[in-house]
Amino acid sequence: MTTHEFIAAALREDIGTGDHSTLSSIAPDAMGKAVLKVKEDGILAGVQLAQDIFHFLEPEAVFTIYKQDGDAVKYGDVAFEVSAKVHTILQAERLSLNCMQRMSGIATLTNQYVQKLKSYKTRILDTRKTTPMFRTYEKLAVKIGGGENHRMGLYDMVMLKDNHIDFCGGIAKAIAKTNAYLQANKLDLKIEVETRNIEDVKRVLAVGGIHRIMLDNYTPEQLAEAVKLIDGKYETEASGGITIENIEAYAATGVDFISVGAIIHHATSMDLSLKAQLS
Repeated sequence: MTTHEFIAAALREDIGTGDHSTLSSIAPDAMGKAVLKVKEDGILAGVQLAQDIFHFLEPEAVFTIYKQDGDAVKYGDVAFEVSAKVHTILQAERLSLNCMQRMSGIATLTNQYVQKLKSYKTRILDTRKTTPMFRTYEKLAVKIGGGENHRMGLYDMVMLKDNHIDFCGGIAKAIAKTNAYLQANKLDLKIEVETRNIEDVKRVLAVGGIHRIMLDNYTPEQLAEAVKLIDGKYETEASGGITIENIEAYAATGVDFISVGAIIHHATSMDLSLKAQLS
């Protein structure tokens, strides 16, 4: 879904048959100005999307940016100012705020995890635990906060998880069938395989033909053993049971990536408001 398509669908959902509150009380040609006020410290995200929303409704709207995506902001900051028809401001207000509040909350939480990893080579990844139809912007918020994106969906990387492996009949069979499928369909996709214990890791190493090994629900001690066993032959990714309180213990093992779904699904929206500026 393109940004244009997303905005059109989101506005249809919100406006429906008409913004009757605005239509009944504001003249169609009335002009106005509003500012986006930050009411909570954090990392700002979604400014560009907000600008796109306003310009979708009114291409001539004057959108002045004071704080960029990725900027650290504090209570009282003004992120942007918009001059446009009052109808545009009132119809764009809630969609812009919903997107920016959600994205800023994700960027802020992601950045807190990233700061914990400053002394390590390990990088933070998101997951597919996202809001339907808003994944693109949630994953963009992760990048704005300093994290990295895992696969965007089921189409751009192969991940053989526990259910795939169990339904297929084992790790070796799953890897073999996947490589045959990719070759037959001329698909250039990386393969990641989930492992649940050291024995699974040994099975993957014996078969080969993959790019990354996921080490799911390992303790830091088990993870260190697995990373040593893999010895750089493949990328390594830890997941499961990892929190901001214990993430450094996992990073200290030398694992390449740590995936944390919580940076999206546990993020708390940032408090922002769009207020009219009256002359």
